[in-house]
Amino acid sequence: MKTLIKGGTLVNEGRLFDGSIVVEDSRIAKIIEGNHTPDASYDEVIDASGCFVLPGIIDDHVHFREPGLTAKADMDTESQAAAAGGVTTYFDMPNTVPQTTTLEALEEKYALGAEKSHVNYAFFFGATNDNVALFSQLDKRRVPGIKLFMGSSTGNMLVDRQEALDQIFASADMPIMVHCEDTGIINRNMAAAKEKYGDDPNVTHHPEIRSAEACYESTQLAVTLAKKHQARLHVAHLTTARELELFGDDPNITAEATVSHLFFCDRDYSLLGTRIKCNPAIKSERDREALREALNDGRISVVGTDHAPHLLSQKEGGCAKAASGMPMVQFSLVTMLELVDQGVLSLERLVELMCHHPATLFGVRHRGFLREGYQADIVLVRPNTGWTVTKEIILSKCGWSPMEGHMYLWRVERTLCNGHTVWQQGRVDTSYIGQPVEFSAKRTD
Repeated sequence: MKTLIKGGTLVNEGRLFDGSIVVEDSRIAKIIEGNHTPDASYDEVIDASGCFVLPGIIDDHVHFREPGLTAKADMDTESQAAAAGGVTTYFDMPNTVPQTTTLEALEEKYALGAEKSHVNYAFFFGATNDNVALFSQLDKRRVPGIKLFMGSSTGNMLVDRQEALDQIFASADMPIMVHCEDTGIINRNMAAAKEKYGDDPNVTHHPEIRSAEACYESTQLAVTLAKKHQARLHVAHLTTARELELFGDDPNITAEATVSHLFFCDRDYSLLGTRIKCNPAIKSERDREALREALNDGRISVVGTDHAPHLLSQKEGGCAKAASGMPMVQFSLVTMLELVDQGVLSLERLVELMCHHPATLFGVRHRGFLREGYQADIVLVRPNTGWTVTKEIILSKCGWSPMEGHMYLWRVERTLCNGHTVWQQGRVDTSYIGQPVEFSAKRTD
């Protein structure tokens, strides 16, 4: 199968340029700068005129809920949502049922991916207080890293013993991705809030309970442990201006921001309520602005989603009762493109944060860039095309989005995964199954 993608503006490795891409089977065979296209016969010619052509998005942080929580989401539905959003690769988190904290559970997830995922997939291995001995048995060519909850978010995976934390940071010879919130601080804040506001405080108090202090104290501890043991640390979903002070001077210690924390702030609770309740909490406008600034100076290395679907019935209540998490993978790219239009970051920087950096930080082989010989994970996006998010177009199994009613000016026109068109004209090719991601064993490529 030989495909020509012609007439678009390619965005890759800090450059925008007119060009074309020749795809042969699953890989990029040739990148041609300028308007010239070689005379050849093609099985398909894709006219990208008026579109920007990007590498497929790599989302380093999703919860697709399978196995065990499939009333909310599963790999089939959420990978469809990913394809519709231009996401061609995802790394799924371990707080499923059973938790991905044994080698057997990890193999079960890979078997599910091979059966049900319509884009490329990989699965984190979850750390517990007593499974460090299994780390050495993990295949570093298949697993993106170790996920550690220093402050349990969901799934009862809290690792809170200092001895266990030291062992994890000393033993992991792959990236450690950490959820950082101090549980003791959160518990004290929750007790105080319940005493003041009742058993289920209004969601507007969520950032007071899951406070900036709780985030900073835990993140500071993670950074200290990483430096002590010379570990490769990647802190998930930074939310505060103060935490940003801990990043930028050590290439082995990096941070992720999520689309939700970059787009929303605490003023949005009054309109969206628990639909934007997540852990760690969306915080102040000042914190959001600091995160946005950090996209451009190296303190934030990656933008992911923490895509975390729940049924709407599970989102009822306040700080104590409503579930935390929201589905965002279908709308992550177009939301970040909206921030490009607002001048928050450039299109070139967006591609670095959502494609290049996830690939390099985790050692993804042959993805994340528009390069000859690389897998043809490619997304075409068209500007100046107004559309509104309605319930009917939401592909996540939970059936809702905090972006319902929002109007976008960018559209994902087509998503190619390994050279195959998996999303086009509002439809996912559900017959297609993505590939397991390969990682460099030494995390360099």
